[in-house]
Amino acid sequence: MGMDRQIDKKKWPPRKIAAVASVAAFVLILLYLFLFQFNKSTLNVEAERITISTVTMGPFLEFIPIQGMVMPISRYTLETLEGGRVEKRFMEAGTMVKAGEPIAELVNTDLLLNIMWREADFVQQSNQLRQTRLNMEQYTQQLRQTMNGIENELAKQKTTYERSETLYRDQLVSELDFEKIRLDYEYMVRNKDIMAESQKKELEYREEQLKSLEDQLHRMETNLQTSKKKLDALIIRAPIAGQLTMLDAEIGAFKAPGANIGQIDVLDAYSVRAQIDEHYITRVEVGKAGSFDLAGKSYGLKVRRVFPAVRDNRFEVDLDFVGAAPPDLRRGQTLHIKLELGDIAEALLIARGAFWDTTGGNWIYILDGSGKVAVKHTIRLGRYNPEVYEVLEGLKPGDQVITSSYESFGDMERLVLK
Repeated sequence: MGMDRQIDKKKWPPRKIAAVASVAAFVLILLYLFLFQFNKSTLNVEAERITISTVTMGPFLEFIPIQGMVMPISRYTLETLEGGRVEKRFMEAGTMVKAGEPIAELVNTDLLLNIMWREADFVQQSNQLRQTRLNMEQYTQQLRQTMNGIENELAKQKTTYERSETLYRDQLVSELDFEKIRLDYEYMVRNKDIMAESQKKELEYREEQLKSLEDQLHRMETNLQTSKKKLDALIIRAPIAGQLTMLDAEIGAFKAPGANIGQIDVLDAYSVRAQIDEHYITRVEVGKAGSFDLAGKSYGLKVRRVFPAVRDNRFEVDLDFVGAAPPDLRRGQTLHIKLELGDIAEALLIARGAFWDTTGGNWIYILDGSGKVAVKHTIRLGRYNPEVYEVLEGLKPGDQVITSSYESFGDMERLVLK
């Protein structure tokens, strides 16, 4: 009797199992990306709520907007040379003044008393010098009389000596008498020399005293004149002709030496003073150009001076007009200026926008060919001005990018425009 034979099931070969597993894994990955990752990084946005800009090639000029204030080129600050209380005001702020006109007068009682004492000392010193000169003349006259008497006696003694010498040679006078006459004569000669030397030293000493008094009197006179000039300086006068634009001198107010009490402006020429953020202090130099529009016309400016001091994170510059200045300018008038920081150069440009606040200029959303989808794209930006950014890498002319705010987009990689 024949017996039934068990038939073994045919198993899949390992190679087939591996292929099926790979296909299944690939399908699962695609399914995961489609269901989770892709949906997570895509955001629908309304097209009318964003700003789309086109990347273009064009001239780039780096400039910063600043505000400048019109000021006269020539202005003079009125300062007090001496302190005192304001006694008179001869004019008010806004008045046109001529050079030398009095503006205000101060009074200083201490200075007045000081001048009175100096005048009294000067008069006393003058009288003392006058008396010293008189004494000097009298003393000189006495010395002359004394020397005249000595010379007269010496002449007599010389005559006696010469006669005695002749008589002594003729043996008509004893040797003892002759020696006495000779000794007296030689004594008078030495005495004359001694007296002459003494008188010379005495006169030199008195002349030095007299010169010292004269020098002292001269110094006193100089000091007195200086004090009187200080008294004249209590009247504040206009050093130049112009407009008195400021005056701080209330009657009775005390002003210390060196106090600023006013300013005079020369109104025949103006300049502009502007304050700039300290971030640009190394880039703003003398000669940099600027421009502004006023009453439908454009005017040029050029930096004349840069003040290195930084106050409240800002520094100041003075700018002069290039060519004719606008008519009817007023001191204190504000001008909106474009200050150039570099030369014009051809560059790849995109419009400035709020996207910078989120990206820092490191990436941007770029639209595809359909114009309906925008994808995050890495870029590198360079210089900028208030209107455009310079593109260094990542974009080409004709690309369309979103330049409005990205604040509501989060970390989305892809935007779909509706």
